Amino acid sequence: MDLQLQGKVVLVLAASKGLGRATALQFAREGANVAICARSELIETTATQIVAETGAEVISLRADVTDCNDIDRVVQSTVDRFGGLDILVTNSGGPPSGQFEELPMAAWESAVNLLLMSTVRSIQAALPYLRQSTAPAILTITSSSTKQPIQNLILSNSIRLAVVGLTKTLSQELASDRIRVNSILPGWTYTQRVEELIQSRMAKSGRSLDAELAAASAAIPLGRMGTPDEFANVAVFLCSPAAAYVNGVMLQVDGGLHQGTL
Repeated sequence: MDLQLQGKVVLVLAASKGLGRATALQFAREGANVAICARSELIETTATQIVAETGAEVISLRADVTDCNDIDRVVQSTVDRFGGLDILVTNSGGPPSGQFEELPMAAWESAVNLLLMSTVRSIQAALPYLRQSTAPAILTITSSSTKQPIQNLILSNSIRLAVVGLTKTLSQELASDRIRVNSILPGWTYTQRVEELIQSRMAKSGRSLDAELAAASAAIPLGRMGTPDEFANVAVFLCSPAAAYVNGVMLQVDGGLHQGTL
């Protein structure tokens, strides 16, 4: 299938590793021009690796997605380099694990800024350019926790729901501009973030790494965690013109973990 992404301009936030990196790499494989950002200097290495594998045009930008000035700079730099913007993928790291009474108010405020406001700010900055595109799309990366809360992740469970509400509302508000807005709700996918969560669970339970991995996978009908590449394949299709009639979808990529009918 031709995803019709050759020459399209894509901005992927928080793309130095994990789901963001895998998504940026897959866009590059499809011939898109890709801009990636992250706080870490690893973002430059990631860009070099993607160029080496794909030969695509890739720019890397050091930026903090919680800083509105950084977001504006990243969007403008992308447009200046490639002449426009067709696809925005919002992403960020996850907030700390913990239960309600363990977390100070500052942790809540930081998580709102990280998960919700980074999404709001990046979409605001990108909208003028997306409106000029012939095939514009926005993808927010949230979590399966918006369907089924995950133990010991109250910050993520709570605040990612706001991103889902934002995504669904924007899919209606921006439809007249032909801008499709969707979200992917990944379940257990073996990334560095998941490794950190597993380590946190090990510290609480005293169980081994293998035992915690088995426990996390036990409820997944496919019997295993997903890979970043499996996530990225879905993300890139959903953003592509090949999915031109898909709008306002909160798509679970979780191996069947959430078993509700809606």
